[in-house]
Amino acid sequence: MNHLTNQEGIGSKERVFYQSAKKICRDLFEVRQSVYWIDFCLSAVIAYSAVSIWLHLPVTSPLAWMGYFVGAFGVYRASMFVHEIVHLSNRRMPAFRRFWNLFAGVPMMVPSFTYESHIHHHSSKHYGTQDDGEYLPLASGSLFGVAVFLAQIFFQPLLVMFRYLIWTPISFTHPQLRKWTLQHASSLVINFKYENHQRPNKQSAEDTFWEIFTALRAWLMIGLVMAAIMPPERLLKLYGLTVFILAVNHIRTLAAHRYTSDGTQSSHLEQFFDSTNITGNVFTELLCPLGLRYHALHHLFPRIPYYNLGTAHRRLLEQLPENSPYRDTVYPGMTDAIGELLQSVRNNNQAFSQHPINGAH
Repeated sequence: MNHLTNQEGIGSKERVFYQSAKKICRDLFEVRQSVYWIDFCLSAVIAYSAVSIWLHLPVTSPLAWMGYFVGAFGVYRASMFVHEIVHLSNRRMPAFRRFWNLFAGVPMMVPSFTYESHIHHHSSKHYGTQDDGEYLPLASGSLFGVAVFLAQIFFQPLLVMFRYLIWTPISFTHPQLRKWTLQHASSLVINFKYENHQRPNKQSAEDTFWEIFTALRAWLMIGLVMAAIMPPERLLKLYGLTVFILAVNHIRTLAAHRYTSDGTQSSHLEQFFDSTNITGNVFTELLCPLGLRYHALHHLFPRIPYYNLGTAHRRLLEQLPENSPYRDTVYPGMTDAIGELLQSVRNNNQAFSQHPINGAH
């Protein structure tokens, strides 16, 4: 597959493509609020019902493991509505955002304000740089770097628990501690060098309310165990469930971009060409819920609601010319996208090892 890699080659042809694509999708930007409400409520009911089965039955029960997998994918889908919420922030759906925080953000310990840094991921100023919390230069790194990225899934749940259980109350004891917390420990990221300097000024009273409410959620879990009301093994079950959900999300993240940025600023179309669209199958929808398989399309038109991305993708393939740059972002499956990324890593490592300055003979 001949994907565009030369960012300097993005010119008039690509601009014409963008205008044509926008015209094809012009009627797909409308938001139908009922879709969000119905989809999230159904996802949450299925997710929490299945998780309850997993938590209350012994691990030797086949039904418990069915609850584990159904619950994990259900929780994952319900949690991903935060991605839509961030993009809908200017479309005034405050009731849905508050409802999501109450029934997903707080229970899952990911209140919506922690994902508002996602806007930087779409910014031409921040994408692919150190100021993008959702990007790592994996293609120019090493296989060890990919392994470290995947290893995040094991300690992220512990860091989140520490953040709300212990650090949240500590952060209110001094203004500088509070500022540091909002800058360094209040964003969902994969790049741990990311600093959200805007967060201290953007943190509203409502955001702080959800933060404290999430801390109460953490204290309640530990308190129930200490009071012998909840068995401690239930915490281990929740940890195992969370690790699986994070593993799915990290695999999806590996397939979402080509990660070829060199750390400099990227234009809107350069972000698009560094991202992927996955044709996939039904299983792909489990791994990439809410249209996340069309990640390049989402970077092209971030305002298209998730339920219209599939329609937009099919239209673009049907109506754009055969030599359209859009096709350069399309992969048949997630393994193809991840395989290309790993091949880039191997090629980079081979070139590095053969460089004269590194002692190659």
